[in-house]
Amino acid sequence: MKVAVLSRNPELYSTRRLVEAIEARGHESMVIDHLKCDLVIESSGPAVYYQGEKLEDIDAIIPRIGASVTFYGTAVVRQFEMMGVFSASYSQAIVRSRDKLRSLQILSGAGLPMPKTAFTNYSKEEKSLIDHVGGAPVIIKLLEGTQGLGVVLAETRKAAQSVIEAFHGLKARIIVQEFIKEAKASDLRIFIVDGKVVGAMKRTGVEGEFRSNLHRGGSAEIVKLSRKEKSAAIKAARALGLSVAGVDMLQSSRGPLILEVNSSPGLEGIEKATEVDIAGEIVKYIEANQPKKRGVKSKLRTS
Repeated sequence: MKVAVLSRNPELYSTRRLVEAIEARGHESMVIDHLKCDLVIESSGPAVYYQGEKLEDIDAIIPRIGASVTFYGTAVVRQFEMMGVFSASYSQAIVRSRDKLRSLQILSGAGLPMPKTAFTNYSKEEKSLIDHVGGAPVIIKLLEGTQGLGVVLAETRKAAQSVIEAFHGLKARIIVQEFIKEAKASDLRIFIVDGKVVGAMKRTGVEGEFRSNLHRGGSAEIVKLSRKEKSAAIKAARALGLSVAGVDMLQSSRGPLILEVNSSPGLEGIEKATEVDIAGEIVKYIEANQPKKRGVKSKLRTS
């Protein structure tokens, strides 16, 4: 097979590991900067041009679409899907996961446990919004934030009101969530491939930091999951339609609580913490789902 990794930087750890895994299993690899692709749509069929050449011989793609370029990145993924190219992550699933509010609504509709969350249309009733999630302290998140950016812990009602007012004054969309004290600045990152847990780690923030993101200086260690944690992570990925996903979860006194589901989870932290070849598992998934004959169209998911 010829497998393309859609990535803006071939030197990133995740991109390099995917290329290594593709080649280690006897396939041809290439890295495509999705922002440099031209999409041609006409009655004879969709086409993708890259560096002046029409791409016609790719069997599968692995999207690594950054949050800041979701619109164009998923358009490229969708174009490949229309051409019958198998995608490790479907375009509409990526779109669903990137919208924090929509993804939480989907997870809630699937009956999955999560921190109590409130959203409003720039309401001036900050007190009610705080009360909806059980009062201070609360977590306030920008809907567009990634890697821990745009996430604020407001420890008092007054602080929470001030932060909400400030974000609303800037016309920034936010959600307010209950603070899970017993999580102690730690969360779980559970990596799902093809409906199975292939790796899990516990991330802990540095002293004085409530965010556990590795990009914020947090540490990671391998963790053994409970049955409830495994089941919740698998169901969360399935609810959003993601075959490759990183599920973030809190351990609380009432059981596992889903924070979010990432459609382009990084490989470096989890591979180093677990010593599992996660990249290889993704390539195995593609192998298991690749049509035997080139030109046999994969099913395009549009819901």
